Amino acid sequence: MQVPFYIVHAFTDKLFGGNPACVVSLPEWLPDQQLQRIAKENNLPETAFFIPQGEGFGLRWFTPEIEMDLCGHATLATAHALKAALQYPGKKIVFSSKSGQLEVSEVNGLYTLNFPSRNPVPSGLPKIISQSLSRLPSAVLKARDYVLVYESEQDVRDIVINRQIIDQINIDPGGVIITAPGRQSDFVSRFFTPQASHFEDPVTGSAHCSLIPYWAYQLGKKEMKALQLSERGGTLYCVDAGDRVLISGHARTYVSGMLSIDN
Repeated sequence: MQVPFYIVHAFTDKLFGGNPACVVSLPEWLPDQQLQRIAKENNLPETAFFIPQGEGFGLRWFTPEIEMDLCGHATLATAHALKAALQYPGKKIVFSSKSGQLEVSEVNGLYTLNFPSRNPVPSGLPKIISQSLSRLPSAVLKARDYVLVYESEQDVRDIVINRQIIDQINIDPGGVIITAPGRQSDFVSRFFTPQASHFEDPVTGSAHCSLIPYWAYQLGKKEMKALQLSERGGTLYCVDAGDRVLISGHARTYVSGMLSIDN
């Protein structure tokens, strides 16, 4: 069979910025092994698959290696594909996922993700991660991911992680977030995933489930602008809403077409 697919650049208003995701529209779920093979073949940071489900959609996310429990940029990309390409009529899209019900609203091309808050708590840092860092952080916290806090935006820009060392880690650390106050934004970040084919993620929506509550407390602000300082770069507009976070950004469609899938 043939199914529609889209490559969308998320958290940017320019092509070749933000984080690319492949979005695949399915009539029903394929076997997990087949979904994983498609994601591996796409070789993008994430491939999102969605199906019609009740009044909304079921949504799953795969890297080239594994299925994820939550992905921000691929959720934004899916909402953009539904609105821009498939002409979904509603202002709000409801997804059912491994992280529960997720809502995405759209106003004038700005998409807002309503995600769970994952407030990080103080933590120790595995020795192998600390050995991989060119500079040690001033604070370490953890929720799903490690959050390494630095003094300045320049520290985040300059940090070097020795991949040969960090890839030897024998526990699942989630991801490693590097963050600091921003110069032209409230805070900045970078995101790394040990042992993944895409080591540095261009823009990581799910990381902001932890960054937003942390920086909201540190800065005494509920509404913030965030920049992710990858090579592609991305802009996220953030709101701390208690047990939820609101993460907003733009998106652009790069490719649309049909995937051929064996029945």
